[in-house]
Amino acid sequence: MNRGILYGIGAYALWGFLPIYWKQLQNVSALEILGNRMVWSLVFCLLLLTLLQKWSWLPGALGNRRTMLTIGSAAGLITINWGLYIWAVNSNFIVETSLGYFINPLVSVVIGVIVLHEALRPWQWLAIGVAALGVLYMTVTYGRPPWIALTLAFSFAFYGLLKKKARLPALEGLTLETAFMTPVALIYLVWLQIQGAAAFGHAGLTTDFLLISAGAITAVPLLLFAVAAQSIPLSMVGILQYIAPTLQFLIGVFMYHEPFDRTHLIGFSLIWLALIIYTIENLNNRRRVRMPARSTLARS
Repeated sequence: MNRGILYGIGAYALWGFLPIYWKQLQNVSALEILGNRMVWSLVFCLLLLTLLQKWSWLPGALGNRRTMLTIGSAAGLITINWGLYIWAVNSNFIVETSLGYFINPLVSVVIGVIVLHEALRPWQWLAIGVAALGVLYMTVTYGRPPWIALTLAFSFAFYGLLKKKARLPALEGLTLETAFMTPVALIYLVWLQIQGAAAFGHAGLTTDFLLISAGAITAVPLLLFAVAAQSIPLSMVGILQYIAPTLQFLIGVFMYHEPFDRTHLIGFSLIWLALIIYTIENLNNRRRVRMPARSTLARS
């Protein structure tokens, strides 16, 4: 099997199993977990950059006002995304978090239309319409929109848009993002210690180890994904991305026994149908684009 595919599977599998990791920290508040995740992610990234001797990019990034504003905005979005995800997992909303990452690709398409003025093909419109119908059905049935899923999907989609504009590699980008948020995180963590409300250093070695390891847990799948994205077609990345929410969904339903009733089934089925339409249309379109290019090369 292509090494890039293996890296991609590894990245999405690690993201998919992340709920099990956060569940081991249920005795810690979501904000304290988030603060530690920021701090230790930065520490891990700095160590890795030092080991790889990859510092030549830093002066250029720090001297570019547009890059710094973009990275700062991305840092804010990923903070919202991480914090909500940790809280949702430990509040027994794993199934709804999986819904967020199922609809994320379609939200990215919508943002492309609104922000980048991209044109959609008819089958893409159909996929978005079917997904919207699924969200609307769950909203009407439960009397509230699936706000956890929608917030995760939109925050991550806008984060992806900003990351594309910043044009920094995965490790370098994560380093700057966590550097933006770490001062605030450190102030909060020190305040918790002063108040005697911190879990770190007071809840046992296992808890301390898990909080420190949050840095590696954050960075490793991102780096695997970066390698995969450079070595395999984008269409393959698009298919592999469904591994993570599928695993999250299965973990939520079968491991932690979260409710999945008839309303969930109908709503999720509409989302899954939309993703099937979207994926098949994307693959067919890429095939159509490649065929004329191959014909031109053959004639030349």
